[in-house]
Amino acid sequence: MAKSSSTDLPSISLADKAAALALTPVSRETEARLDRYVDLLVEWQAKTNLIAPSTLPTLWTRHVADSLQLLTLAPTARTWVDLGSGGGFPGVVLACAMAEHDGAAVHLVERNAKKAAFLREALRVTNAAGVIHPADIGDYVDSFRAPVDCITARALAPLHMLLDYVEPLMKRGAKALFLKGQDVESELTEATKYWNINPHLHPSRTGGQGWIVELETIERR
Repeated sequence: MAKSSSTDLPSISLADKAAALALTPVSRETEARLDRYVDLLVEWQAKTNLIAPSTLPTLWTRHVADSLQLLTLAPTARTWVDLGSGGGFPGVVLACAMAEHDGAAVHLVERNAKKAAFLREALRVTNAAGVIHPADIGDYVDSFRAPVDCITARALAPLHMLLDYVEPLMKRGAKALFLKGQDVESELTEATKYWNINPHLHPSRTGGQGWIVELETIERR
């Protein structure tokens, strides 16, 4: 077991890491970046609530692999936008993986100052391909003009609200990949009251009741 930086925090399981990387294999260089990120997250978790403490023992499968699986659904994407990045899932994880691709970038949008500071430090220690935007999501989307290949969000807002956020970016050709839980069907039902959508649902590789909602186009009703 790898030691936590605080005796009050559970240890990170090496078996859990092995299971995660079996589900979502990465290069040795990406694994090294992810190791540095996880170490930093555990250190900061002692003073800043970045993830649910109960998920620390399964951090690699519950959070890292859950984030990495998005790459297989957008293998050619080079410019990503992660809304409400929080503790860095999936944004920092994607940025660690995208560091291997010249010209790639993951834009992490997080208005909380403490979390934005953590994200900035995470990108520094991992030398990941990311840019921090400490702004409200609406302000960011309205002002961001560069092309975007893929938009992500995890545990941020109900689907119909997410579509409000991402509409300007999707109108310019971006695809959306939203990580959702067991309530995905009810969220889709609610979203169709306001939007014409043709979602593709992908079960999470990490098991449980997780889903990925993939959307290529959206249109207001």
